[in-house]
Amino acid sequence: MARIRVRRRRRAIVAAVLVVLVVVGLLVVGRVLRRHPVVVAAPGVTIGTAESPAQQTGKRTIAYGSSPDQVYDVWPAQSVSGSAPLVMFVHGGGWTSGSKDTASGPYASTHFPQQGYVYASINYRLVPSVTVEDEASDVAAALRSLLDHAVELGIDPGRVVIMGHSAGAHLVALVGTDESYLAAVGLSESSVRGVIAIDGAAYDVPTQIAAGGIMHDRYLEAFGADLVRQQALSPTAHAASPNAPAFLLPHVQRPDGIAQAAELAAALTQAGTSAEEASFPGTGLAGHAEINRRLGDPTYAETPVVDTFLAKVFA
Repeated sequence: MARIRVRRRRRAIVAAVLVVLVVVGLLVVGRVLRRHPVVVAAPGVTIGTAESPAQQTGKRTIAYGSSPDQVYDVWPAQSVSGSAPLVMFVHGGGWTSGSKDTASGPYASTHFPQQGYVYASINYRLVPSVTVEDEASDVAAALRSLLDHAVELGIDPGRVVIMGHSAGAHLVALVGTDESYLAAVGLSESSVRGVIAIDGAAYDVPTQIAAGGIMHDRYLEAFGADLVRQQALSPTAHAASPNAPAFLLPHVQRPDGIAQAAELAAALTQAGTSAEEASFPGTGLAGHAEINRRLGDPTYAETPVVDTFLAKVFA
């Protein structure tokens, strides 16, 4: 009987160890997939990203740095003779995750080329492997690369808008207000006609961190506890000119997003920079996701607002 009990205990210990290993393995794999999603196709189906053939028409993928994360996809403008304006999109993901393949909606890469614009969607390196400062530098470097390829990609280098959602909204707003990032790659705020920052909530980083909330730990991971650094990474703190000449700040009905957009718009306006807020239905994370996912859907209210802004700044 004693031997039977020992064997049962050994089996129980082995089973427990196996359960722990499986759980740890799933957590590790989940982390990797959040940062580098993989699409699995049935036999005989060709995949690259989960896009329709129309979305893939003419798409090119170009590296702008040595890291595997420093790449962008670019779609040519349709029905345009000569060069066309550029709209460059920066995905969200809390500065620690996300990808150009998964963190944008199904409409944008079709809609904007149909409007006569070259459309690019970038990846960038992620926290904790790099800093938020490095991420903003990647945004500037991706734009530099696109302009270096302007002739072959059909881009008019004098007509550029940078656009981002969530963490990407923070990054494009930062690049559009703190000229040091563009200056480091030989550009300036005058290299950009406008910035579209979609439903961001970190334009004033110290205020957002002090407010707490469900994203508090993520903000601390990205920006740290040093108030001087938090301020340096706040677009609102850089809103005195020079700035990109025009900003559009679409948002849904999230209290922190509304407050942060209003504060940034006021600071930009005070500095003489054009700043428009645009408010849309939607609450919580569902609304936050929808305003990004449905951009380019002609039945969604945000799309004509963005189209109007682009037509105005590109005129």
